[in-house]
Amino acid sequence: MKTPYGRECRYFYGDYYRGRNFEECRLIQSKEDGRKWEPILCKNCPVPAILANNGCPHMVLSATIKNFLGHKSVRVDAYCTKSHQTVKDPNVGCDVCHSQ
Repeated sequence: MKTPYGRECRYFYGDYYRGRNFEECRLIQSKEDGRKWEPILCKNCPVPAILANNGCPHMVLSATIKNFLGHKSVRVDAYCTKSHQTVKDPNVGCDVCHSQ
């Protein structure tokens, strides 16, 4: 589904049927410490680019909201279930699945 900023992301969900205006990111879970997902986070989110650059079925993404001096941003971590290691660059993938 397309985000409010026009980028395709499989984790974004919007329900606009019959006047509803419900939007959520199914990758970012709301934390108890007050860091909630907002549609403005989609503007600079790296997840749509990662999904476009790397379609590896073994890569699992996790995202958190970081707050730095009042500016919220999305931080993405990736893990490979085949090599059982953290992926350094999610745009490229791990060394096992995508040897260079």
